[in-house]
Formats: sequence, structure tokens, C-alpha cells
Amino acid sequence: MHSPGDVILGGLFEVHYTSFFPELTFTSTPHKLSCQGFDPPGFRHAMTMAFAIDEINKNPNLLPNVTLGYSLYDNCATLVIGFSAALSLATGRDEQFLLQDNCFGSPPVLGIVGDSFSTFSIATSDVIGLFRLPLVSYFATCSCLSDRQRFPSFFRTIPSDSFQVHAMIQILKRFGWTWAGLLVSDDDYGLHVAQSFQTELVQSGGGCLAYSEILPWGENQAEFRRIVEVMKKSTARVVIVFAHQIHMIQLMEEVVKQNVTGLQWMASEAWTSAAVLQQPHLMPFLGGTLGIAIRRGEISGLRDFLLRIRPDINSNNENNMVRQFWEHTFECRFAPPPAGWVEAGGALCTGEEDLETVETEFLDVSNLRPEYNIYKAVYALAYALNDMLQCEPGRGPFDRYSCASLQRLEPWQLMYYLEKVTFTTSFGDQVSFDKNGDALPIYDIMNWLWLPDGGTKVQNVGVVKKTTFSGEELTLDENKIFWNFDSNQPPRSVCSESCPPGTRMARKKGQPKCCFDCVPCSEGKFSNTTDSVECISCPEDFWSSLQRDHCIPKITEFLSYHEPLGICLTTASLLGTFICTVVLGIFTCHRSTPVVRANNSELSFLLLVSLKLCFLCSLLFIGRPRLWTCQLRHAAFGISFVLSVSCILVKTMVVLAVFKSSKPGGGANLKWFGAMQQRGTVFVLTCVQAAICTVWIVTASPVPHKNTQYHNNKIIYECVVGSTIGFALLLGYIGLLAVISFLLAFLARNLPDSFNEAKLITFSMLIFCAVWVAFVPAYINSPGKYADAVEIFAILSSSFGLLVALFGPKCYIILLRPERNTKKAIMGRGIKS
Repeated sequence: MHSPGDVILGGLFEVHYTSFFPELTFTSTPHKLSCQGFDPPGFRHAMTMAFAIDEINKNPNLLPNVTLGYSLYDNCATLVIGFSAALSLATGRDEQFLLQDNCFGSPPVLGIVGDSFSTFSIATSDVIGLFRLPLVSYFATCSCLSDRQRFPSFFRTIPSDSFQVHAMIQILKRFGWTWAGLLVSDDDYGLHVAQSFQTELVQSGGGCLAYSEILPWGENQAEFRRIVEVMKKSTARVVIVFAHQIHMIQLMEEVVKQNVTGLQWMASEAWTSAAVLQQPHLMPFLGGTLGIAIRRGEISGLRDFLLRIRPDINSNNENNMVRQFWEHTFECRFAPPPAGWVEAGGALCTGEEDLETVETEFLDVSNLRPEYNIYKAVYALAYALNDMLQCEPGRGPFDRYSCASLQRLEPWQLMYYLEKVTFTTSFGDQVSFDKNGDALPIYDIMNWLWLPDGGTKVQNVGVVKKTTFSGEELTLDENKIFWNFDSNQPPRSVCSESCPPGTRMARKKGQPKCCFDCVPCSEGKFSNTTDSVECISCPEDFWSSLQRDHCIPKITEFLSYHEPLGICLTTASLLGTFICTVVLGIFTCHRSTPVVRANNSELSFLLLVSLKLCFLCSLLFIGRPRLWTCQLRHAAFGISFVLSVSCILVKTMVVLAVFKSSKPGGGANLKWFGAMQQRGTVFVLTCVQAAICTVWIVTASPVPHKNTQYHNNKIIYECVVGSTIGFALLLGYIGLLAVISFLLAFLARNLPDSFNEAKLITFSMLIFCAVWVAFVPAYINSPGKYADAVEIFAILSSSFGLLVALFGPKCYIILLRPERNTKKAIMGRGIKS
């Protein structure tokens, strides 16, 4: 079809859906290729371009004083025919027509609308692109065509498959479908989609493919049977199909045979609106299908334009599109009819038949989708031409700021303006091209509704688009969606169910990442989100809950006044202090008696006071450790015990000195053990321990410490000694004095009864040494608060041992046997023995 004009635009459309190739031999006469199978929607596509050009020519605000013409070709769904048509458009026609009085020649075809197939567009653009002739496709979606290096002059008003892939993945994410099957056609369209889909799916983290299969061309039932068996065995409930109608027809034949139901189909734009698949017998399988469809638009006046189409009865061109359409619609033939047509009862076409009297999908303009893209493609070329003709001389974009002129118009000049064109359609959609020649993408989301009466309806349930400002947007009306399941809810399609909080995903070996086991978090770690890849360690002072879904504060443990052990030890400490106070009171009341005055009563009082301090210092080991208690507990313990042991040591030395002084020539020994010397000795020995404690605290002070080594879920508050050497010196010094006291007392154990305090000292030091020798291994092997309890027990045991062994017999005499508390009785006992 041709229409003259100042500027000619070409068009490539699928008016016939197949072609016939005659068999050629070396002896046969060459025959022309024959196009067969008239396609009314394809013819409507071509007429939509004619309508758009007619509408532009009538618009005084767009391309004034310029008439657009068109030259439309049928590609017959065959690559060689479509490629030949494109070359014919690029090289011009034979007819001559007048541009101006002084300008004759072939009308320049400055832009082509088409082709409808990706494969055809690739082949055509490879050649047409060399001439920088703009090719604006309305249906070729292959993402490979966005390669600007290879296809510099290719544009399209339909979104590329890359955006269709994005849209599909967004829908998968919306419904939580992470496990799906992918079926693609065996051509550029399908293979590029498969590659792009798998890449995008991995990058987006939206899920995994359970299988990916290629649908063959032609009759290959064995392969379709194998693919359907794969679908049956798979646990994926969602099937995504990027293929053509013919593939789906063949696939569904096998699906029906094997009765594969319970699947959620997702359709690409190639078959979303395919009426041939919307049959009642297929609805148990395809009902509820979600599909991506080309944006539907409104084109006002198109139907009236289509109704005005009339064939040229004077034309004898059998390839005339309008004549073929007329014959197909009214089932008639123009004169001269084929041989035997009239004899067989066939009608002759008059050209006056009324289109409104027949039912034809050609006039159905309720669902304009490819037509809307064609309409936008024509207007894009028109607006680019309009912008070019409005160029002001001297301000142009070309060499020396020149402008293009209608008389010397070149296709590459129009392509420059086409790259920058932007306009809004009457339907409200903005049209512009990005750096790859792709228009701002927009798709309708369709849902196949299975009506109660057995009929079908494809309804619009949403839109997905990409805007200049807000990026990709998915809008879905989920309440309108029909789900072909008993629950009328979206199906679950996952390889593994989501891992709840408290667990992490552990990928199954040799399977996609969507197939995993849920492994509980280990102790001390948690996960508070669904499908956690790893568990997070709790902070230092926290521990994981039983469910491992959050952290809770660790149990703090120390020897407390409120627990039974702490209460018992506190009671024992206070009891010892109280007994010391009672004994001190008894000794004070009876300070003038021989038992009290024997062997320096002053040391006895000092020893009672030091034992009282020993009992009290054990309280510093109970309660939450703090810096001052950590520093004071060992210093108080060390000094108190050295004071006690020093008193005992001096007492022992006095006993020995007195015994030796009773022998001839031994009186000189007593002068070294007077009261002043005894006090001085105790003071010096205690000062040595005080010096050790001072140096220890200054250089490496004991400090409170949070110990998590014993129990992961507990914080054990304890005092670390800071310097092991300091602690060892403190204990070692006490042990040294105790051993010396024990040895001296042991040597004096057989003295006369009048000096029998040496026996008491020997027994008390034996208890003292035994307790502290047992203390060391028990202390080292006791964890946490029990180490403090062991030390307190050692302090109390040794203190009670000293108190009972040294003062028990004396209190017994004072309170219960006062008749023996006389100097005569004491001395008498010595004579009797």
C-alpha cells in the first residue's frame, strides 16, 4: 500500500501469517513466493499507521505545510520477505512524484515503522543501520536490540524484554514465589530472555529456577512430552513462559493429555492476549494466568477510519492488501475470479459491501495494544520531523550550526531529532527514547478470569512502568485477581519453606540457593528475621534466648548476701565476730586472774582483736565486686592474719624464753622478750605484710572482672588478683610465719604444765596450716563465686581454729572451773607433773 506525500514513512507488518516456498530444481521455472493465511489484526496494524498519518496531515499544529505519505509492506511472517521489503523501502520506489517545480526523484523514505519480530528487526537493522535510517519497532522486544553499537538507528515503542523480565521478577517478589520454572521459545526472543531472566533473578535475589526448558519449533511432540514431564515432577507451582502462541498451543495439547493442573502460569506479552488459548477446555489449566501485556491505549476515530476503507475495484494487483482483506472478510472474489470459483457457488466482490454487517475482529478496537505502539511510533517520527523543520538557520545542530532542509533531507538528520523527541499522547502517556533507543516502558498486567458460565475474560489488574523520576513502579489490585485454586489464594511456590527467626539457612549441597535447610542458631547467636543467611553473635553482656530469636542479658553471678551460701557464710562470720567479742569481754572482766595474765595478757587481747578482724574481713568477699572491695579484701585478710600469727609467734617465743630462763644461766634470755620487744616484734612483722600489700595495690591492683569463661550464658563477677606474685607473697608470708610458729610450738610441746600454752599453740597452728594447705588446690579448682566461698571458708575455719584452740580452754577454766584460776593451782599442776 502506498500513499504519496512530501515525506514518506515506511511500514512493515504481518498481514499474512505464513508463506509458501515453491520447490526449486535446476530445470524448474522460478516462481514468486506466495503469502498465505490472511491475518485481520495484522491488517488492522497496517491501517493504524495509515490512520495516524492521515490524522497528522489534518493537524494544523503538527507539520504544517508538509504532507506525510506512507509505503506499507507485508512481511508474511517470513524473514526473507520482510528483509526484502525493508531494502525496498530504503532504496526507494520506481514512481516519480513532484516535490517542487525543480525537484524530481524517488520520494525519500526517512523512517520505517516495524518490524514486528525481533529476529526480523535484528537482520533488518544490521543493514539499515549502516545508512542511519531510523527503524521504529512496535513489537520487537529482544533486549539485544538495545545494543547501540550494533543497532545505532533502532528505536522501539514497546518495552524491551529486559524490562519485561524486571516486571516478571517484581510480580514473583510480590507474591513470594521464589521457586519457578522457565519455558522459552527457540529463537532470539526466547534465548535472550532466558539469559537475561536468569541473570536478573540472581542479582535481585528474587528466587531460583527449578528448571529452564526451550520450546522447539515445529511438530516435536516427544520434546513437548519430555518438558511436561519435567513440569509434573518439579515442586515449582509457578511456570513462566516467554514464547509465541504456536508454542503455547503445542505445549497445552500435551498439558491437557497429561492432565497437569495446579500450576500458576505467567505469560509474556507474546501470548497474554492470545484468543486462541482462551478456550473453555483450557481454562482448568490456564485459568488465573497472570500476564504482561502491551499497554492498551485509546485511539479516537480509528474505528470510523477502518469503516471507510474501500477496495480499488479498478486495480488488478492481486497483492493489494485492501482487496485481499475484502475477499477474506466477505468470502468473495474480485473479477476476474479464480477458475471454477463461480461454478462452485462463490460470490463476486463488488466493493460496496458493508463492513458493519459482518462480524470481524478487524473492527474490534476495544483492546488496542500493538496498534497503540504503532500510533506512538508514527507520532514519534512526525514530532521529530516537526522539531527538525523548526530549526532556526545559524542555530542548528549540524555542521556550522546549519539546519536540515526538506529538499536535502537525510535519514541521519531525522535520527538526531528522534533521539531527543518527547511528547505526550492523547491517552496521557509520555513518549521519549533513552540512550539505547528504548521508550519509557509501561506494561499492563492481565489476569485470565474463568467466568461461571464457562466463558473467559482477560481483565486488567495492574500496571508496571518506569518513570523518569520514581524508577520502576508496580501497581496491583490483588482483590480483582482470579486464582484458579480451591482456596482462591495465591499458591505457595518455594523450594524450601522460610526459615523462622532463631534459625539460619544452610544451602543444600548441589541444589540452587533457594533450596536449604533451617539450622537453629548456636548458643550465643540469634536471628530476628525470616530467612537469615547467618546468625549474629549477641553482645558481650547478652546471651541468646531459648528460641534464639533475640538476646537477653546474661545472668550475673557473684557471692551474694541474698543466696543461701552467702547467708551461711555471713552468719558464720558474724558469729565468729560475736564470739570474739564475748571472749574479749570475758577476758576484760577477768583480766587480773592468773589465766588471763599468763604469757602477756596484752598479746591475748591483741590476738582477739586480730581474730575479730579476720572474721570481719571475710565479709569483703561477699557482694558484687567493686574496685575498693577488691583492693581491700586481700589487704585486710593478709594484714589481719599476719597480726594474728605474729601474736602467736611472739607468744611461742616467750614460752621458749621463759623455759630457758628457768635453767641455770638462762636469765639473760628474758631481757630480749620484754613487753616492748613483744609489741615491737608484732608491729614489725605486720608492717612487712602491709608493705607487700601496698606495693601490690600500687603496681598491679586487684580489679573487678566480668568472667565469661566458665559459663557462656553467665557473667561471673570476680576480683582478679592483678599480680599473681603479689598474691603469692601475701599468702607465702602468712604461711612462713605460721610454719615458724608451728615449729617453735612443736619444740615447746613437752614443757612443764605451767607453760602448757605451747601445746595449745601447736594444735592451733596445726589446724591453721592444714586449712591453708587444703585451700590452695581448692581455690584454684573452684569456678566463680565458689572460689570466693572457698577463701571465706578457709578464713573462717582457720579463725575458728585459732579462737577455739587458744581461748577455749582458758574460757573453760574462767567460767566453769574458777577454782583452777589461781596461781597456786597453776604452779601446783606443774609440780605434780
